[in-house]
Amino acid sequence: MVQVLLVVLVAVLAGGLLYGMAAARVVKQYERGVVLRLGRLHDAVRPPGFTMIIPGLDRLRKVNMQIVTMPVPAQDGITRDNVTVRVDAVIYFKVVDPASAVIQVEDYRFAVSQMAQTSLRSIIGKSDLDDLLSDREKLNQGLELMIDSPAVGWGVQIDRVEIKDVSLPETMKRSMARQAEADRERRARVINADAELQASKKLAQAAQQMSTQPAALQLRLLQTVVAVAAEKNSTLVLPFPVELLRFLERAQQGPGQEPQPPVGAGQPDAEQPVDPSTAEAPVMDPTVTEQTFTDRPLPDAPLTDGPPEPDGVPEFDPEALPELDPEEPSGRSRTRPFTRH
Repeated sequence: MVQVLLVVLVAVLAGGLLYGMAAARVVKQYERGVVLRLGRLHDAVRPPGFTMIIPGLDRLRKVNMQIVTMPVPAQDGITRDNVTVRVDAVIYFKVVDPASAVIQVEDYRFAVSQMAQTSLRSIIGKSDLDDLLSDREKLNQGLELMIDSPAVGWGVQIDRVEIKDVSLPETMKRSMARQAEADRERRARVINADAELQASKKLAQAAQQMSTQPAALQLRLLQTVVAVAAEKNSTLVLPFPVELLRFLERAQQGPGQEPQPPVGAGQPDAEQPVDPSTAEAPVMDPTVTEQTFTDRPLPDAPLTDGPPEPDGVPEFDPEALPELDPEEPSGRSRTRPFTRH
């Protein structure tokens, strides 16, 4: 009899031990337990620590309450200014309602990942390239709002969204490099021009100050020579300004004499006597002879070869002239051509 009791007691203890082992659960500090009894949600969410469930009737789902860091795969998109970019991001979220995270969505991690990808493509299409590169804080806030709106019903809270990298095509990188180089060159030219303007003003003031003291120009020249000679150059170029030469010329002539301007310096040369033998004669064409023209009227009578007839000569009778044979060659003309005297 005693042996039967011992066997029963051992069996009960073994059964209790097996039941305890099957019903015991441990929920970690960063987890919460959601119990489904016969497929229905149990009201109480199991806190961290040791808990018991009914084996065969209850099913315990542990939900991680830590902040999850999820990388968003790189998405290809076209910005509002028609530039093809590739953007990837990272999202930080956590579960605030374990029951909703288990009941409302099948897999909240996958759902958040897909929502982040679609929202990222939407943000790329609504933004310019300059905003993606410089104003990322505003884009991060917009992306966070787009993901957080549907995630609230899943018991998930979006803590932070960050755009990690923006990849540009090589052609766009070269264009941006040329733009940056041109902008820096423009700034360098503006700074150089501003420096030249300031230097010209200071030089004008220095020239005005030196004009009151002629010796200051000579001292400045000597300082320049000393500065050039200190470089150990083999060739020394020493400029002499005109003012220094005039200063030395006045010092040689004395205080009571006026310096004579050099010949040809703004004054015409004195007239020199001209040698008649070397004077150039007017150039004339040797083929042209000197001719004298008169305005007296020509005589009515034809000119003859002989001397002029004396007074008392009878009048000319045209009928007394001999007839000319057209075939006979004429030795000379009856009339003398016009001769200019």
